[in-house]
Amino acid sequence: MNKAAMMLGMLLLFAAGALAQMEMPKPAPELKKLDMFAGTWKLDGDIKPGPMGPGGKMNGQENCAWMDGGFYLVCNSTFKGPLGNATGTSYFGYSNDDKAYTYREFNSMGEFTDARGTVDGDVWTWNSEDKMNGQTMKGRFVVKVTSPTAYDFKFDMSQDGNTWTPVMDGKSNKGK
Repeated sequence: MNKAAMMLGMLLLFAAGALAQMEMPKPAPELKKLDMFAGTWKLDGDIKPGPMGPGGKMNGQENCAWMDGGFYLVCNSTFKGPLGNATGTSYFGYSNDDKAYTYREFNSMGEFTDARGTVDGDVWTWNSEDKMNGQTMKGRFVVKVTSPTAYDFKFDMSQDGNTWTPVMDGKSNKGK
């Protein structure tokens, strides 16, 4: 047996031993709070005219389910609005290191959102920073849970983090 094969064999034995000693990670207990968002949701909202477009009515559907392992709630969305139709996929999670909820979304308009969230009672607040036309803009998405099957939402943007401009608001209801 050559030296390389012997080294590879030793490395594999070491790795197998290390894995046998490790416990499978478990989802953070904070993730249970995201359970309310699992299911199929219908969204209806108003987009305000401004830098993001002409404004108008928006509606959509979001289907959210837990990924195997229970670490991420994955949502697939379809939307219709003033700029046309779009689809998106988002991932809700929790960062033990940051002690914050996480949200990452990718959509068919080429947008990517990376937000950190907190929950205070029935209000979820998600903060992000996004680039728009070469400028960094702060985003704030607030969800107010009004029942186990409904919530109100609003999205505001700011250049300085102090003065916020409404971009969108609406309601969402969970289907059966």
